[in-house]
Amino acid sequence: MRRMFHFSLFFCLLFLASAMFVFAADPIILGVPTSLKLIEGAEGNKAVILAIEEINAKGGVKVGKEKRLLKVESLDIRDGEPGVPTSEALLGIEKLILDKKIYAVALGNFRSEALLAAMDIYSKYKIPNVNSTAMTPLFQQKISKEPDKYKYSFRNCLDAVYLTGYISGLMKEINKDFGYNKAFIITQDVLWAAGTGALMEKWFKENGWTVLGFEKYPTGASDFSSGLMKARSGGAHVILPVFDMPTSGILVKQWRGMKVPSMMAGFISPLAGSKSWQTFEGEIEGAMNVTFEIGQIPVKAYLPSTKFYEAYKKRWKDELQSGHAVSPSYDAVYILANAIEKAGTLDVDKVVKAIEETDIAGAVGRIKFDKGHQLVFGSNPMNMAMSAVVQWKKGKRVIVYPESISEEKMEKPPWM
Repeated sequence: MRRMFHFSLFFCLLFLASAMFVFAADPIILGVPTSLKLIEGAEGNKAVILAIEEINAKGGVKVGKEKRLLKVESLDIRDGEPGVPTSEALLGIEKLILDKKIYAVALGNFRSEALLAAMDIYSKYKIPNVNSTAMTPLFQQKISKEPDKYKYSFRNCLDAVYLTGYISGLMKEINKDFGYNKAFIITQDVLWAAGTGALMEKWFKENGWTVLGFEKYPTGASDFSSGLMKARSGGAHVILPVFDMPTSGILVKQWRGMKVPSMMAGFISPLAGSKSWQTFEGEIEGAMNVTFEIGQIPVKAYLPSTKFYEAYKKRWKDELQSGHAVSPSYDAVYILANAIEKAGTLDVDKVVKAIEETDIAGAVGRIKFDKGHQLVFGSNPMNMAMSAVVQWKKGKRVIVYPESISEEKMEKPPWM
């Protein structure tokens, strides 16, 4: 009897161990193909990991009657680095799909050119993907032209059109408060940045502003003095920069060093984080910068943004330094998890349909997609996603626009 008991106990334990092994070996795998060496990719990947850990701590994602854990497989496809061809990034994505058997993609491509090409790979393998970095409006156009083919692709970050809306709103405020109406545009020579500059050039001209010049600099450029001298000689009231490269912070140091009598208001990625003041030795006083999605900066009026910001800081023992892509990367995991649970299955077409119907509170604000699978942005985080414009004042980032979440009025730089 004792021997039979031992055998029974042994087989019970063996069965339980086998069951646990099957459960542990069968997670839902999310792929993160992006530029992991760039700050948006590195911090975005950490945000994905944070979301997965939070969901797994609660037992995982409910698929029908069972719960499944999530797992992340990240790959540095280097698509945001200078000189890396799009073809190399695409090979990396396909390798991730085939080798790691990923179910879906979160965060995704850094560069717009790579995202547009990757959409065909995602369609080929039927991979739901929620992209959180690349910003070209050609993304929505591609989906609108062939909705059945590209139905697997979504974007939950700001795009160039929405960015233009926030910047133009800021320019209206500058015009109202200071009477300024002369602009000089300086952008990075990549699809999304140059496109944003072109949209703003059109807006300026249609709204009574004078555009004194439009300079484009290649990725990796480190001297912007020629554009700054042209802005100064033309009497520019406002310099509009649009850059996502690490060296673009030099533009602001040169602006300060040359004491160009123009407001600096736009987007320069190295100015986004809380440590930028120390990095640039306090030489960014007065510069205004768009934080593309709230959550990258905590907004007092919207608790989920602060909750995410603090959770990231606690998990990674550091504050966010990026102004783009990180809070959307975190939300991307929850969008996918919510859709799987709503669909009650991993059937891709049903999950895609559930993503289209997403209506949840995220770190970036309320998450809803339009017909082009673009996250909808507005001026109230309770109803839509939001951006925020901050101004550096005495070593701190202060929200100055939009009015619904602003903390203080914007000011001219000290030497104007």
